[in-house]
Amino acid sequence: MTEENIVEPKIRVLVVDDSAIMRRIITTALKMDPGIEVVGIAEDGLISIEKVHELSPDVITMDIEMPNMDGLTALTEIRKFNRTVPIIMFSTLTQKGAESTIKALTTGASDYVGKPTDVSDTQAAFNILKETLIPKVKALYKKPFKHIGNAERKTSAQAQLEAEVVPPPLKEGRLALPPAAVVIGVSTGGPLALIEIFNVFKKPLPIPMFIVQHMPPKFTELMAQRLSTLSPIEVVEAQHGDIAENGKVYIAPGGFHLHLERMGTKIVMYTSEDPPENSCRPAVDVLFRTAAQIYKNKLLGIVLTGMGSDGLKGAKDIVDAGGEMVVQDEITSVIWGMPGAIAKANLAHKIIPLNKVAEEIINRFAFTK
Repeated sequence: MTEENIVEPKIRVLVVDDSAIMRRIITTALKMDPGIEVVGIAEDGLISIEKVHELSPDVITMDIEMPNMDGLTALTEIRKFNRTVPIIMFSTLTQKGAESTIKALTTGASDYVGKPTDVSDTQAAFNILKETLIPKVKALYKKPFKHIGNAERKTSAQAQLEAEVVPPPLKEGRLALPPAAVVIGVSTGGPLALIEIFNVFKKPLPIPMFIVQHMPPKFTELMAQRLSTLSPIEVVEAQHGDIAENGKVYIAPGGFHLHLERMGTKIVMYTSEDPPENSCRPAVDVLFRTAAQIYKNKLLGIVLTGMGSDGLKGAKDIVDAGGEMVVQDEITSVIWGMPGAIAKANLAHKIIPLNKVAEEIINRFAFTK
């Protein structure tokens, strides 16, 4: 059989929701894409666990609030026997919904989508899910191996990927001195990645750190609070007019871009509702661009797992100003979209696994863990 005749397998999705209306809306929306099929539904978390064992879906959509067993509990139970299947949580964009979603994202969920607020308008609900859910299902889906014969079967997905991945060439040059600031851009898979990084820090850094994590309002504040509990470093949601302090970490607020400006000897943060860049607000490019103008060759930029290419233009700004770019590798990324775009553009000075990122930062200041 020629490669032209090979038919790509459909992405097999399990839909978990206690609402019959939502199950129908989600199922119908997913079926709009010819590359996706819904292989099963579950009315609660308990049934979803049975379905995962029975169907081995490629992707799971999981409601949070359900009877018998809620989505958070089901997520925890599924991760005990399956750590790799992508699980997308359905969240309401409320304070309670944000708290539950942050908890899910920091305990094993791959991503989340906001629930349509008006399910009576089914066409509008379909359109929302078509724009938000389907791209995430496709981005998170891990294609099966082309060769599955016993002689060619790999012992694990990671071994297969390691054998196939050829790292792009690295950008020459490194920062000669410790950085004066660190900027981080991250999206899909970011909460777990940031938790792994902050768990390593044993003392505050002697510089400020700025983070853009693609999240809506309420979520970023809760994410900052969660990270603050993991290390001695204070993590806060950036506020308009804040002056950057050494030893603190600032997360761009959901729905607002984060700009940095120099005022005399101080670095001031400004937030804005300027148009989205790369369909994002906050956008990594905005933070990176304004930080590069200030810190020039004393800036360390880091891009972690995420869908899309936000941060690519900002990485070029950092490199052009003499700064350094480090990106997460493909093996440890949930989605190698953002870091991969920078690496493929030959803008990355280093490509490293997630478990080396904190060490990479710490070593710039000769700290010990």
